[in-house]
Amino acid sequence: MNWEWLQGHEALLIWLGALSLVSFIASILLIPMLVVRMDKHYFVRRRAAGVSGANGLLRWIMAIGKNLLGFLLLIAGFVMLFVPGQGLLTMLVGLTLMDFPGKNQLQIKVLRMKAVRRSLNWIRSRKGREDLIIP
Repeated sequence: MNWEWLQGHEALLIWLGALSLVSFIASILLIPMLVVRMDKHYFVRRRAAGVSGANGLLRWIMAIGKNLLGFLLLIAGFVMLFVPGQGLLTMLVGLTLMDFPGKNQLQIKVLRMKAVRRSLNWIRSRKGREDLIIP
């Protein structure tokens, strides 16, 4: 390995380490909370895209914020595939927040992965919630 490169990029390595730690802690705290709060029929129902209950500019701001948060979770989940954290679950929550064509089909494809489904339902069962219904 090129030690000179590592020594020349200490700040980058510190930032990556901090990002890894923050995303790991956030995934441990936030992902289970979101999974438990989901209705068991969440992935069966078809919902209209966008944010409901808001008008005009506020609706656009909320939609952009929701999609931005989803994108950040998607990126963090991808990073967590290589560093400690719940990568696939974080990516699934990110996808769930985002609005894009083909979203439902992609979610179902990820949910049909045995490891993902088992992890989600294990988190839910620990809080006394029923398993998610997957189409």
